[in-house]
Amino acid sequence: MLRRLLLLIEVFEVLEVLEVDNEKGKRPSADNHFVCCFWICRITVTGMWSLQPLDVVLIVVASLVLWELGRRRRWGRLPPGSLGLPVVGESLRLIAAYKTEDPEPFIDERVRRYGRLFTTHVFGERTVFSADPEFNKMVLAAEGRTVEGSYPSSISTLLGAHSLLVMRGVRHKRMHSLTLNRLASPAAIRDAAILSQIDHLVRRTLDSWCCSSPGAGPARVLLLDQTKKITFDLTVKQLVSVDPGEWTESLRREYLLLIDGFFTIPFPSFLSFTTYGRAIKARKKVEAKLKELIRKRQWEKTAPSRGNDDTAAKKKVDMLEELMDGAALEGKAMTEEEVVDYLLSILVAGYETTSTIMTLAVKFLTDNPDALALLRVINETLRMANIISGVFRRATSDIQFKGYTIPKGCKLFISFRAVHLDPEYFEDARTFNPWRWQQEETQQFGGVNYTPFGGGTRLCPGYELARVVISVFLHYLVTRLSWEEAEKDRLVFFPTTRTLKGYPINVRFRDGDRNNVGLASGSGS
Repeated sequence: MLRRLLLLIEVFEVLEVLEVDNEKGKRPSADNHFVCCFWICRITVTGMWSLQPLDVVLIVVASLVLWELGRRRRWGRLPPGSLGLPVVGESLRLIAAYKTEDPEPFIDERVRRYGRLFTTHVFGERTVFSADPEFNKMVLAAEGRTVEGSYPSSISTLLGAHSLLVMRGVRHKRMHSLTLNRLASPAAIRDAAILSQIDHLVRRTLDSWCCSSPGAGPARVLLLDQTKKITFDLTVKQLVSVDPGEWTESLRREYLLLIDGFFTIPFPSFLSFTTYGRAIKARKKVEAKLKELIRKRQWEKTAPSRGNDDTAAKKKVDMLEELMDGAALEGKAMTEEEVVDYLLSILVAGYETTSTIMTLAVKFLTDNPDALALLRVINETLRMANIISGVFRRATSDIQFKGYTIPKGCKLFISFRAVHLDPEYFEDARTFNPWRWQQEETQQFGGVNYTPFGGGTRLCPGYELARVVISVFLHYLVTRLSWEEAEKDRLVFFPTTRTLKGYPINVRFRDGDRNNVGLASGSGS
């Protein structure tokens, strides 16, 4: 047994040499491969005549080593990096790193060691991470040619096969264009009455926070919960024309369980006690509610007009109507499953990101009360607190960049936040400074170094709507209310950026605004 262990140690010594070569970007030498294979064969042979449990372990290890060495030869000259432990790679290090208050510890450490383009192994796959804005721009622009979207199975399963997130090719282009035309055009936002709906919903929510009785003290509010309710109700209204009420609250409860499963291990769905199992169950309930709504709308479209029936007047007032008419697919109506998957993807896109930016903007304003130029505050909040820190892609053909070869099939992670927090591109990058946006030089960075909404053909289709919602919310909050932190809160960055406690604040109306309470509840939508 001792002899076998010594042999195994020698194998790992050779592997360490191979790993050093890999980190330096060198192709492993043939001599090292020969020595490694020689000792592996000896280990295997020594256990052939009296197979023991240890021999089985050694044979498995030998097989994994041979497989890994062969894969390294096939994958060419990748950017330098470390693959971490067998099987788990550096996944545990990544998760542990983001439990700190540092926004980008995992990438920062590896950028210092290897540069802005490095190789690691996370979530079961060898992955090239990029904090290089030039590489990021190239990859985002190459969608559909040399790269394609690639997300963890837990996310793609919960959103569905027809989700905008996982669509590809012509179909994605058409659906993305439909969403852009509806949500990203200032004219469309104005003409479709979205702006008045935002105004009504924000004012009604803020009015609900404070008591109108004279002398009433401040009200305690969990700001993140409230902003999430605003964005959810607004998105549902735009998608299916349902006002906030019992149905939307029921949908929201199941939806919250669904998104909890995005960054979990996808255990078999029959294990309903796991977070992922509960998410699958909630997904079925959300699907059932949306399908019921779709069938009701179909019945309304086919039912004969009666007196004051306003079915015709509702034509194409929301996204569901356009999907059912087949506007996005050249007259071919979408199936129920396709509509449900699409609606879910838009709910996800509008719910978590916009609400968190609204909350963090208030937190940064609280810490920097002089920074009341709202547009600059929004820009700086988006830069510092990129809710989606980056995106995954997969190479569909070999990619050449700065002497490296990233082979077909390789997973890529394009980090937006690492670029936004890099002092090479933004002075004093880890400090909240909205005044930097007054400088013309900073504005010019936007094309490459400032990408809070992604880029390329998968540019976030709701980016303009998000800015409008945040602006309206901050306008009414700053002009009508005063607030202070109810207790100290801090940012956490995994799996997404958020406040740990939901950012509790104490709010009260400013003098002269108390009499306006209730106006929102009586305004139209």
